[in-house]
Amino acid sequence: MWLPLHIGIDDTDSTRMGCTTYIASLLIEKITKRDGVFLDYPTLIRLNPNVPWKTRGNGAICLRIRIHADRIDHVIEDTIEIVKVNSDLDNKKTDPGIVFFWGERIPREFSYFSLKTKQDIVKKDEALKLVKKYKAKAFSFKYGRGIIGALAAVGETLTADHTYELISYRIKRNRGTPRKLDDASVFRMDKEMKGLTFNNVDYEKRGILITPRGPDPIFLGIRGESADAVKRAFRLLKIQEEIERWVIFRTNQGTDAHLRTIKNINLVQSYHSVIVNGTLTRNPISIPGRHVIFTIADENKSIDCAAYEPTGKFRNIIRALIIGDIVQVYGGVRPRSEKIPMTINLEKIKIIRLIPKILMRNPICKFCKKHMGSMGKEKGFRCKKCGARERKAKKIQVQIKRNISTGLYIPPPRANRHLTKPLSRYGLEKTFYNNSPSDFWGKESIHLSFLS
Repeated sequence: MWLPLHIGIDDTDSTRMGCTTYIASLLIEKITKRDGVFLDYPTLIRLNPNVPWKTRGNGAICLRIRIHADRIDHVIEDTIEIVKVNSDLDNKKTDPGIVFFWGERIPREFSYFSLKTKQDIVKKDEALKLVKKYKAKAFSFKYGRGIIGALAAVGETLTADHTYELISYRIKRNRGTPRKLDDASVFRMDKEMKGLTFNNVDYEKRGILITPRGPDPIFLGIRGESADAVKRAFRLLKIQEEIERWVIFRTNQGTDAHLRTIKNINLVQSYHSVIVNGTLTRNPISIPGRHVIFTIADENKSIDCAAYEPTGKFRNIIRALIIGDIVQVYGGVRPRSEKIPMTINLEKIKIIRLIPKILMRNPICKFCKKHMGSMGKEKGFRCKKCGARERKAKKIQVQIKRNISTGLYIPPPRANRHLTKPLSRYGLEKTFYNNSPSDFWGKESIHLSFLS
């Protein structure tokens, strides 16, 4: 008898080693050797990016398979062993968790729980109650906070908007050394795959975004609209080192899945990601570190918003706002501290309405057509050129042209979070998924001919 099995894994990595998606790639190979049939692409689910105890990318994975009943115990043993060997268990912030669930349909409560993990703060007890209620199995190492993300990955079936990411991995002897990739080939790929992939490069800084910098096993990750697109993009690259393996994940990256629309500012909570409207009540100011801060308010409350230095030229848009402009802000909520009030860290901004910018200028001399100078409070004005005086003249209002317009503005790709939807994806949102996985992993490079 063949049974459907869903395997969720989370919280295995740290800044110094490990990668949950790499663990998935090892497990995929094991399951394939045990004749398991994959019901979906492996899924990579990014969780709430604001939680203070998050792992490096705060991503959990799920594998959905059909396996013969007499091999289920072997798959469970394989999973536990692979997680144990490849997790950074010596790191105090790493708390791996695994969830196994049997069933054709994912319980609705799992889906609600998964949504909450992207937008809210969730406790492990909530996950354990659901595991027990639906007769799933949970395994943990140390405290096991990873059970939260593992169950969330099982609960997220990505039937709505989703994207794909092809992740390739380095052979062990190369980990910790600079990644060898021809940068020019990345820019060529980005132009050829425009609209089909996203966030490959940052044109403002001429930077490559598909390769991480840390000692983890990942060589690169290419994000796009389909499995075929990311694979085609991968083939276009000129890679200059050996690749151990690659996997294509279906994911919620680039979908804004973490953002929640809030009606009033007084409902904004720390560690959430929000969309909220307000009117500027304080002009933007620059603070040390080249960050830009302004304040918005509604009829209930006000809140600070911040565009940080890494957002680059995006800050010029923010600096051009003035008191009275109406905006919609998107971002993660930083809690109040002793010196800093609760602040929305901007991921994007929509300018809804711009008010006229009015400046008060001295009147113009009717003889010289030049601006006059003030002779003192309520003493009138005098022309510096011809000496003409106007005791009853008053300052005049001059409307200044605004150098911005209404619309949506997003920081450059280098400043985007995994979940932030880039401009290129607007209009490409998916509304369903009913395909079967095809050729989604390999143990060897799919383009060895490019190796130097």
